[in-house]
Amino acid sequence: MDVNERIKAVLAEHPIVLFMKGTPQFPMCGFSSRAVQALDESQATFHAVNVLADAEVRAALPHYANWPTFPQLFIQGELIGGCDIVEDLKASGELARMAHDVMGEHHA
Repeated sequence: MDVNERIKAVLAEHPIVLFMKGTPQFPMCGFSSRAVQALDESQATFHAVNVLADAEVRAALPHYANWPTFPQLFIQGELIGGCDIVEDLKASGELARMAHDVMGEHHA
């Protein structure tokens, strides 16, 4: 399986995926840490992929997603964006709504 197929498989398996530097428990850059914090504060259940532990994914994902930096948040296989976009969505309440919709928890 080539790297693009591996990326697609992860995105197909998990509704919310954060490709980040490090892990949610031990982020290895400030932007990844802030994205994790925004997701946690929005009560989003997400799968994290440590791009520092997978050189192929780290090299291929910017081309796959057409987004040059990490972290990268995907919801239902679609690129949402990086740290600033994730934080803006959290501040507006949109991130929590998106996460709950994906998980099947519709709130009025």
